[in-house]
Amino acid sequence: MQAPAGQQPADSAGRRAIWLSIAALAMTFMLPLAGLVMAAFALMAGIRALPRLREAGLPTGTAIGGIAVSAVALALSALATALQLYLMDEYSAYQECMKGAGTVSAQGECFAAFRDAAQRKLPSDVLDVLGAVQP
Repeated sequence: MQAPAGQQPADSAGRRAIWLSIAALAMTFMLPLAGLVMAAFALMAGIRALPRLREAGLPTGTAIGGIAVSAVALALSALATALQLYLMDEYSAYQECMKGAGTVSAQGECFAAFRDAAQRKLPSDVLDVLGAVQP
């Protein structure tokens, strides 16, 4: 028996949730804002897959795994996006400095200026958690 038009089998819903959440986690490290959107979609897919899997009598592990991974991706991407928005002026100044930096030592000076600006704006324990932002 085939699923009604527009509906996928329950087992594919669970797989879709886990794959979307893994993609969201990967996207979080490349483009945090895109990771934020993708993680929200992955979380919705996982939540929607749970009742479908239960109704079909299938294991819910893939949906639960997708929900867990997407929740982590959502938290990380939200934190990274907020940090980028908070340090937007400092990062823009860093990019402008890097445009004019023709040598490795000039690039190092640009990074040092960015690090100093970030240290003035952020609490010291945040930079410790972030690993003191190495180039």
